[in-house]
Order: sequence, then C-alpha cells, then structure tokens
Amino acid sequence: SLSFDSNFILANAQVLKGYPIVYCSDGFCELTGFSRAEVMQKSCACKFLYGSETSESIILSIDVALEERKEFKDEIMFYKKTAVLFWCLLDIVPIKNEKGDVVLFLASFKDITDTKAKAVQEDKREGEYTCANVFGDLPALPEYKVADAKKSKFILLHYSTFKAGWDWLILLATFYVAVTVPYNVCFIGDDDDLTRSTTVSDISVEILFIIDIVFNFRTTYVSKSGQVIFDARQICIHYLTTWFIIDLVAALPFDLLYAFKVSVVSGICLPTKTCRVVVSVVHLLKTVRLLRLLRLLQKMDRYSQHSTVVLTLLMSMFALLAHWMACIWYVIGKMEMEANAYNWDIGWLHELGKRLESPYYSIGGVNGTGNGPSIRSVYIASLYFTLSSLTSVGFGNVSANTDAEKIFSVCVMLIGALMHALVFGNVTAIIQRMYSRWSQYHTRTKDLKDFIRVHHLPQSLKQRMLEYFQTTWSVNNGIDCNELLKDFPDELRSDITMHLNKEILELSLFASASRGCLRSLSLHIKTSFCAPGEYLLRQGDALQAIFFVCSGSMEVLKDGMVLAILGKGDLIGANLSLDDRVIKTNADVKALTYCDLQCINLKGLYEVLDLYPEYSHHFVQDIQQDLTYNLREGHETHQCFSNGGTCVPRGTRWHCRGT
Repeated sequence: SLSFDSNFILANAQVLKGYPIVYCSDGFCELTGFSRAEVMQKSCACKFLYGSETSESIILSIDVALEERKEFKDEIMFYKKTAVLFWCLLDIVPIKNEKGDVVLFLASFKDITDTKAKAVQEDKREGEYTCANVFGDLPALPEYKVADAKKSKFILLHYSTFKAGWDWLILLATFYVAVTVPYNVCFIGDDDDLTRSTTVSDISVEILFIIDIVFNFRTTYVSKSGQVIFDARQICIHYLTTWFIIDLVAALPFDLLYAFKVSVVSGICLPTKTCRVVVSVVHLLKTVRLLRLLRLLQKMDRYSQHSTVVLTLLMSMFALLAHWMACIWYVIGKMEMEANAYNWDIGWLHELGKRLESPYYSIGGVNGTGNGPSIRSVYIASLYFTLSSLTSVGFGNVSANTDAEKIFSVCVMLIGALMHALVFGNVTAIIQRMYSRWSQYHTRTKDLKDFIRVHHLPQSLKQRMLEYFQTTWSVNNGIDCNELLKDFPDELRSDITMHLNKEILELSLFASASRGCLRSLSLHIKTSFCAPGEYLLRQGDALQAIFFVCSGSMEVLKDGMVLAILGKGDLIGANLSLDDRVIKTNADVKALTYCDLQCINLKGLYEVLDLYPEYSHHFVQDIQQDLTYNLREGHETHQCFSNGGTCVPRGTRWHCRGT
C-alpha cells in the first residue's frame, strides 16, 4: 500500500549477512541524502544512518528483531548524509511467501522531527504562557506569507475543460454563420417572413459572440516567453491588440433590428423598393461575421498532427466553398432574368423552369405567370451545379447560357482545379500517411511469421519474438533511429544523439567529461527494450554494455534469490579496468515489466576513453560510486582477509570489524 514516493526500503531476508537492501524508494533517498547506488546492498539495519546520538538499546533491538524475523516499530535518531540529525519513526515488517518463509523485510521511515520539536516547545512554553495570562494576552505568533501565484476566480484558464468546450461551441456557431449568412443574403433577400423565421437562432449566435468577447477579456494566454499570463490588465491589452476588432465587427447585433421591429431608417418613409434595398444591405453587412473563420486558421496548427481532424476540416471547407459558389450562381441567374425580362429563353433558371413545365414563374421578385420552383429546389440545383463543376467539368443538365454565367462557370472550373490540387492532394497524402505505417507493420509481421515457419522455431520462441516485435513497434512506431540518422554528418548526428540521450549523459558519472568527449560517447549509446520475463543478462555472460533504466522495473537474481530490484534512473554494469576488459557477470538480470533502456557499448566506450585519457581515470573511479548494482564476478561480498573480519558500511566507506 506504500506509494511510489514513500520512504521505504526492501531487504533480502534470506541472506543472513546483514540482510542486504535490494530496493530503496526515491523518497528514502530524498530523506537521507544518499543516492540509490550508495544504499543498495547495504545492511537492512541502515547502519550508515547511525551516529553518536543513536540509542544503543534501539540498535540492539533492531538487530534482535531482524534475527528473529519479527516486526519492529520505534522512534530513533538518525543522521543524514550531510550529518544532519533527524528523528525517525522506523517500522520494519517481515514479508512471507506462500510457504510461510520470511523472504523480505519492508522498512518504512517517517520523519517526525517537526513533531518532536513542537512537543518540546509546548512543554517549555506551558509554564510561561500560564504566567503571562495573568498579566495579559498571549504573545502573537509571527505571520509568514508564502509567495503563491494565485489567479482571480474571475479569470478563465485557456487550457481548462470549460474553455475547450466553449471554443468548440463558438466553432459550431461560426460554421452556422458561414452557412446561413450567404444563404440569407442570396436566396431569402428581402423576404421578411423567411428572415424572421431564423431570427431566434441568429440572435442566439450574436449573444454567443458577445459573451465570447467578454470571456476573451478574462482568459489567460501564453506569452512569447512561454509564461501563462494571469494579470487582467495584460490580458485586456493583449486581446485589444490582437482579435478584438475582428470579434467586435463579427458580433454586431444586426438581427436585433428584426427582433425589436426597429426600422432601419426611423422617421423616414421610404419607397418599397428602397426598403428592400436597405434590408438587403443589412444582410450584406452580416457577411462580416465570416471574419470569425480567421480564428479557425489560427487553430489549424493545434490539430495539424491529427490526420482525422485535418481531413474533416478540409472536407468541410470544400463543402463550404461549394455552398458559397451556389449562392453566387443563383444571384447571377436571378440578375440575368431581371436584365432580360422580355427574353425568357436564356439563363439557367429558365431551363430549370422548362424542365418543371412552368416556363413563366416568379423567383426572387421576377414577375411571371406561373408558380416556379421553390427556393429549396433552386438551391439544390445551384449546389449540384457548383459541386459537379468543382469536382469535374459538369454534366450539362444544369449549364451556363449567358455570358455572365459562362464566365462564372470558367472561374468555378479554375477554382475546382486548384481545389483538386490543394484539398484532394492533401486528403490523398493524409490517407497514405495514415495507412503507410499500418501497411509496413503488416509486411514486417508477415516476414516474421514466414521466418518462424521456414526455420521451424518452437512455440515459446515464436511467442517471444512476436510479443517483442509488437511491443517495440508500439513504442517507436517502426522508426529505426540508427537507420534514420546514418546519412547525417557526424557533427549534426552527435548533436542529435546528445539530445536524445541527455538523460543518461546528465549523470554525475559524466560531469567531468568535456563536451567533445560527450559528443563522441553519445554516438555509442543505443536504445534497447526488454519485455516482461525476458533476461537482459545471464550469469557468466561477458558484459557487452552498461545499461541505464529509463522506465520499467527489473530484478537481479542469483540461484533463484533476489539480490536487487532496479527501476527508473538505475545504472547496471561493472567497475571497469583499462587493462582487464573482459567482464563476466555474477547474476541474472530479468525484466519484471516493459523496460526502456539506454546502453553504452563497452567497445565504443573504451575507444572514447582511449581518445580522452584525461577523463578515463575519473571515469574508472566514479563508476564504482554510480553503479546501482555491480555485476562484476567476485564483487558480491566485501571480505577483509587481513584480520579475518567482515566489512561493514559507515557512510560512503567500508570499515573492518574483527571477529
């Protein structure tokens, strides 16, 4: 039940000599100041934390509890690596296996220094406060203010869930405006009844735009330096100098004129035709709301990595363009009918009326003798013509007859050619990109299965190979970094590899290395992967690399006994010698979970050390301190044969204790 950041250690209860520590948490390292490499394989009693103030009786009680494999819990005074004294609540619990044998000790450490200090202070001040109350109030405690970046409750976070949902709502409202405004301007025109039918929805959109302006005055933003700005004054200045003008023009409440039945020109009696022109002008003014689409272009970069979203937006923009073209196509046909009122044999609207067996009709204020096609039918015919012209060369059943219609048709075809190159070219590239990796994955999987079938590999090996391939593919998506970088020059490649391997190069082991040494060393660092149950190393193998655990968990085994449990940030290898370069491993290293590793090839490492002899001496000395577990054969125990005693840890050194 201990969390990852708890202060605890695990020790092997099956090794009688000191019960060596096989795992320690990050919280324990932060509490004591010792690194994991310094703690591993030390005694479970944590003798390296003892000092002059540590109670001898409690030390004896800890040793007895470990030998008898009993639980121990008491307060004890320990010393950190910096020799700072602290009170600790130590709790040692034996862990049993299914056979009832104690295999591990779990020791948890809780810093109670503050609690003990407060208790002592309260005891000292109890008498003082009692006397002080006779003469006056208690002395006031000093106030300490913590500098905390607090935002006003009226400031919205630009990355909050509410703001993300609001942005999507405004995006839908913008698309509604982009569709309805051109349609109302071209098809409805001065039809007051049809205009009032959409007044409620239009006013709702206007209210949303106005509220959005208010929200933008109270929404945080990211400055050029990468900081999140919470100050209200800076937010207002930033919004006023960026999108405020466009948002304000797009939110002008034109539809409120219809809602409150306010005359556009009050107090003046205008002719009917003039009133129609004024109403049409109001509709045309509403087209400024299309400026909100510029906001969409601003957010395109945010979704550029999502192929499905980009594909949807591209197709939506194509359909929106066809809608706008259909509106213009209808206006051209309407103007041609008005200009040729006595010659009904021209214009695409006339052809549409003939097919409906009504050659004389009234559309858009053009007087006729019959009932013409409805607005809905005319719009569908217009959209059909523009889509067929944009995607191909049209089919002729709705065609251009007059000069103006033919000129517009030519423009539509040219725009269609451009849209084919822009939209459908991107659509094709996106689809190919979406399925290229998938196709490559299936090809590699088929090759692997064919290899297994041809060479008659057993089922166990087959399963391990397939699982390893599928997992590594999911991690790196089939990208081989070494193959990708091999064509780059060494200068650029070394800079790239230094960035990729910066986590391992930031170890204290390489602190004294020059930049040139690190650049050369980074070229010999490779990324590896290990699946659960797989062995990274076997006992007796020749060590080929030094391994750094980036993620996951591993265990060190010898004769079925757990010697260490390794996790993120641990270094696995052996102390090196420039003379004896053949190292045999003394234990097995097995993965408990999926593990990402970075490995430094020993052959390449020796080549770099030969090139930089001034650093090689420091490396050979420092690696012994930085290794979380030393795999060199014969390094399992520290024996002092000079006096027949054993070595015990004292801080970062080993001291001999005779028998």
